[in-house]
Amino acid sequence: MVLRKNILITGASSGLGEGMARQYAARGRNLALAARRVDRLDTLAAELKKAYPGITVITRKLDVNDHDQVFTVFEEFREELGSLDRVIVNAGLGKGQPIGSGRFDANRQTLQTNFLAAAAQIEAAAGIFRKQKEGHLVVVSSFSALRAFPGNLTAYAASKAGVSALTEGTRIELMKTPIKVTQLLPGFIESEMNVDISKIPLATKAEAGAQALVKAIETEKPKAFVPSWPWSLLAKVFRFVPVSVLKKFG
Repeated sequence: MVLRKNILITGASSGLGEGMARQYAARGRNLALAARRVDRLDTLAAELKKAYPGITVITRKLDVNDHDQVFTVFEEFREELGSLDRVIVNAGLGKGQPIGSGRFDANRQTLQTNFLAAAAQIEAAAGIFRKQKEGHLVVVSSFSALRAFPGNLTAYAASKAGVSALTEGTRIELMKTPIKVTQLLPGFIESEMNVDISKIPLATKAEAGAQALVKAIETEKPKAFVPSWPWSLLAKVFRFVPVSVLKKFG
């Protein structure tokens, strides 16, 4: 297994991104952390460097919906660290509203952030990896990518289905190169999008979720459901769930 020393994580100021940054810092990896809330990034970076003085942690303010900025920031990270060994496309949004309810603004923002902005990040990372002739692209999708959902999840699930297809297409494109591509499909993990998980069935606490994500990433498999139990099993039967059951998620 190749040691991926320099790791870029987007959406690293909170939630799953912050959790993965903490896990990788503890493993002695160098980190390039990007998010809109750079003050939170800098606080996290200072904490990690103090706890693990042997690592390098650099930060950049990044709004992933500014696509030109994505390419610029990724390249700046590569120049400063010397290489990017792994890029984790994690920045995302979960604020969709029922279709036709007058909140196209929320659905548009969800679709733009989770699909178009992810596409820019995938493109930027793959371009760098092609030049390096090496690298590992990781894209955080969602278990909800497997089926359509109603209500507040409609646009979110659609965006994740789109990014899953894009990731799989990218993997197929790069199959005969040294570049690895992994698609993560997390179930319910505590984050800013799922603050109160006490009423969510099969939900995972934030730290355990981050550990499971990193464990899955390190295998470099094409696709991983996270945590593996129970989501790998549920994925096999989920396609047969009747829409009357899915309607309850709305």
